[in-house]
Amino acid sequence: MNAAKATQEALIDLYARELRLPGLRKAYRELARDAAQSGQDPLAYLAACLTAEVESRRQSRLQRRLHLARFPALKTLDSFDFTALPDLPKARVLQLADASFVKDRENVICLGPTGTGKTHTAIALGVAAIHAGWRVRFTTAVALGQELLQAHNEARLPKALKGWDRFDLVILDELGYLGLGPAGPLLFQFCAHRYERGSLLITTNLEFSRWVEVFGDAALTSALLDRLTHRSHVLLFNGESYRFRESQQRLRKEGVSH
Repeated sequence: MNAAKATQEALIDLYARELRLPGLRKAYRELARDAAQSGQDPLAYLAACLTAEVESRRQSRLQRRLHLARFPALKTLDSFDFTALPDLPKARVLQLADASFVKDRENVICLGPTGTGKTHTAIALGVAAIHAGWRVRFTTAVALGQELLQAHNEARLPKALKGWDRFDLVILDELGYLGLGPAGPLLFQFCAHRYERGSLLITTNLEFSRWVEVFGDAALTSALLDRLTHRSHVLLFNGESYRFRESQQRLRKEGVSH
């Protein structure tokens, strides 16, 4: 490399750092070689550099939002076995993956027995929403209830509720698996606060008629259901437990191998 070219690359590196253009800084050398070999004009080369920067920023933004979502694992609908749940409307689930329900501030409720794929579907729809440009946060009902209870005890509940407003979609997993005790009314307040402010995606093993077992107050439960179901998509998961089926398949394979 001659001295002039080395100086030019050093300046590009310096300016790319100063202007915060990591994608361009990473790609410009290889793009310059390709441009020289193919005889590209300067404008085409510049467009290629800027394209690399835009794609780099898009990927960085995607990774930040996936990290911010706090998913326990990354799931997609491609890996979901719809054949195990013939009553679950596949077309409707796939339509929800376009995340238009988030734009319209609608809710999704996944209702069914334990282990039937509700959390998998919820995460997959959350990941799809992030790819569509929305901000998502995953939590469990118990974890959120405890967070709100602590905020209430420290006299900062309004601030805590407002902090969740920055998420376009909140996934509330495992509602009904454990009682919420004194956090029940606070979770009701959270859901009421989000009404028409943002979307909720709830997974639960309890039919609506049994939600009072979680919240402990019939009037609160009725009011909550009225808000949640006003603009919502209810998906019913009726089938054999995924985890049970997978464990049985694994045992059969181990039996064959031995």
